[in-house]
Amino acid sequence: MTIFTSLPERTAVLFDLDGTIIDSRAGIIATIHRVIAELGHEPDRSVDLTWVVGPPLADLIGQVIAHYGDTRTDHAIALYRAFYQDVGVPSTPLFPHMASYLEALSASETKLYLATSKPAVLARQILARHGLDACFDAICGANPDDTGAEKPEMIAGILRDHDLRPERCVMIGDRRFDISGAHANAMRAIGVLWGYGGEAELTEAGADAIVTVPDGLPDAIERQLRLSAAHTA
Repeated sequence: MTIFTSLPERTAVLFDLDGTIIDSRAGIIATIHRVIAELGHEPDRSVDLTWVVGPPLADLIGQVIAHYGDTRTDHAIALYRAFYQDVGVPSTPLFPHMASYLEALSASETKLYLATSKPAVLARQILARHGLDACFDAICGANPDDTGAEKPEMIAGILRDHDLRPERCVMIGDRRFDISGAHANAMRAIGVLWGYGGEAELTEAGADAIVTVPDGLPDAIERQLRLSAAHTA
């Protein structure tokens, strides 16, 4: 199929990773269960942990282990970092069509950036496993200690470091953090429903467009970039 045939010039697309490009739910939850077991508890597999996918884990791990009456947050975070590469990374497939979309964008004149709250080194490893790391002009994520994961500041840094105009960019993500991070930088944002946020969350966050399935993403990207370009022509 031919895609991205009418992208405006001098534009850029920013992608979230978890819940947007990769289906990281199984790998993240498996790693959390491994951490819980290492802390000496029997993982409660009846508890839905989908809500932890996307935001910085350091903000959430304390809530997870509190279910077991455990307060060893720093130790749990250290265990998660130690286990994720062996447990989580191999259990992280791509969502349908994402490889072809990223490759097509990379082959176009449009710049491509990753903006993820996952540590950048892990994000690069995951993309490399799928042969997609070279598609991106830059892979931006948290530091190894999970600092620097806030989306507004991360997106601002991408704009600054790569001399981009926000009105000629679009952010794509599945959570409210992606939408609000883009809007904090005067950038349009597309919400996707194959991730973990849901339509109500993305609507409340003010997504400029919401895409139900990956098949609809190319048209949404082109439309949002054309709208942005028209307003700045």
